[in-house]
Amino acid sequence: MRKFLLIFLILINAIALSGCVAAVTSAAGMGGSAAITHTMNGITYRTFTAPQAKVRTATIKALDRMQIQLVSDGWQDKTNVRFVTAKTNERRIEIQLEPISSNTTRMRVIAKKGSGIFYDASTAEEIIQQTKISLG
Repeated sequence: MRKFLLIFLILINAIALSGCVAAVTSAAGMGGSAAITHTMNGITYRTFTAPQAKVRTATIKALDRMQIQLVSDGWQDKTNVRFVTAKTNERRIEIQLEPISSNTTRMRVIAKKGSGIFYDASTAEEIIQQTKISLG
């Protein structure tokens, strides 16, 4: 009888708690001070409460501190979106700075490995973190 009761309790708990794993995983992924968002294709995003010009300056400082070579820095045609590209020996980095308002800027970072088929989310995250540090 004890075995039956034990098995019954285990099954009841397994059924009752089966949805909790997804909830805990989602909560862990959403939280944290970094507030960095990823998409399925390896692109990393962060919104800063700072004007686009300040975020751009902080981004350039972050790349310099990380010893990542700046390749280009310019505007997208007919928009207010700023593009910064950089590279290392094994990475190609694309950064997009989009003004959301006069004091809010969305940063999008893509770090591509080698031929550009594979993404390096950790490098993209670090560029965002270093930009955050540069902003103060």
